[in-house]
Amino acid sequence: MSAAPLAPDALVDRVAAIASDKKAMDIRVLDVRGVVSYTDYFVICSGNTERQTKAIHDAVYEELKKDGLLPRRVEGARESSWVLMDYLDAVVHIFTPEARSFYRLEQLWGEVPARSVG
Repeated sequence: MSAAPLAPDALVDRVAAIASDKKAMDIRVLDVRGVVSYTDYFVICSGNTERQTKAIHDAVYEELKKDGLLPRRVEGARESSWVLMDYLDAVVHIFTPEARSFYRLEQLWGEVPARSVG
């Protein structure tokens, strides 16, 4: 396990890379610094099915665990239509396309800086 924690920018890049390796679609990083006090970034991505969203979650969890990082909390992993992983500096949202369309987080946070990954 690494001795030094990942900086927030490196953390979101790592999460995005892991998600991309698991064929996550439409990976977006929203910079919410200055807008919310509980995190610096949202990483939002989609899997085609609940099974794929679970696989993306599992990969992010296992790979970051190797780096000595565990999420403060995880919600939705059992249902897997919207999985939320709270890594303090970054909150990871993994959606099915239907759930992402319904909750529309990108539109809700439309004023913050955002970038696509992959």
